[in-house]
Amino acid sequence: MAYITQDPAEVPAPVRIGLIGSGWMGAFHAESIARRVPGAVLAAIADPNVESAGALARSLGTAKVTPNAEDILADPGIDAVIIASPARFHSSLIAQAAAAGKHVFCEKPAGQGLDELDAALAAVDAAGVHFQVGFNRRYADDFQAAKKDLAAGVAGTPQLLRSLTRDPGNGSIPNAARVPAWTIFLETLIHDFDTLNWFNEGAEPVEVYAVADALVEPGLRDQGFLDTAVVTIRYSNRAVAVAEANFSALYGYDIRGEVFGSKGMVQAGRATETAARRYTAEGMSASTPRLNVELFRQAYTEELADFAAAVRSERDGVPPSSSSGITLTPGAADARRALAMALACIESVKQGAPVAVAGLAAASGLSNKAGV
Repeated sequence: MAYITQDPAEVPAPVRIGLIGSGWMGAFHAESIARRVPGAVLAAIADPNVESAGALARSLGTAKVTPNAEDILADPGIDAVIIASPARFHSSLIAQAAAAGKHVFCEKPAGQGLDELDAALAAVDAAGVHFQVGFNRRYADDFQAAKKDLAAGVAGTPQLLRSLTRDPGNGSIPNAARVPAWTIFLETLIHDFDTLNWFNEGAEPVEVYAVADALVEPGLRDQGFLDTAVVTIRYSNRAVAVAEANFSALYGYDIRGEVFGSKGMVQAGRATETAARRYTAEGMSASTPRLNVELFRQAYTEELADFAAAVRSERDGVPPSSSSGITLTPGAADARRALAMALACIESVKQGAPVAVAGLAAASGLSNKAGV
């Protein structure tokens, strides 16, 4: 049997991606790139824990492992990086990656302060690289369906919005004392802030009022630990939104979003794993997801596929594929806007009062080449 030879010029080179940070989320992203994202290759892994990174690399067929992110950034064979290191390193790594000419996907938050994030995004803009932040809910089928309905005017003018995150738990939080301060805003509710901004596109969040407490682990309250929060947000179009979070839902991982408007309501998300129900003598029951990578497996994959496609388009000068008809890819302005809201929530808790969301003009003025 003779092979049918393809013209090498017609076979696009894979997008070669380096991973920085091989913890829980980094490892899942590595698996997605290696096994589920067509046209992308996991080229290298950087993590100070070389033993763990090496085990991950071997399991995925990746040869290059290093304790130093600089090695990936200096590698001319790598097109892009995924930053999944601890959040305190995100802004610095974004800036370094951009300066090295690497396209950047960064897990949220993209920074822990507006000044450091602004410096990183300035580096992205100066280098002209593609930038995407990991707001994965935009890629979940039901959230995209809701967004398309909203873009089509199904709900009319938004009046009330809601987004919630309830992490699965068993009534206690392992290693709660080691959870960084303000995690509930900077790393959990920041997803809800982006969802609300995306659902209420065109409006700016102008004020937040946040209430937070330690209700799951009350013994850590005096140490500043927070595991439960509710935030009220006022938008420039006068719509009012509520975001809430809790770190221990006994029934499973629960993520939902809702927009109520002048013509009706649109909802996304469900607390059950599937639509299947059991009706027995004990009553009605349904299975629920217990991990983020269970509930959002498809969304985590699709966000990286979107990133790889954008990098290929930039690298090869190929026009991007047809749009889905909605604003999808979360970029620089989205990363900054959501962080500004999280920081305003921290101040609101400290002051016990509503706080204006600072720096919105800067978010609105960011180049959308990096992410739309």
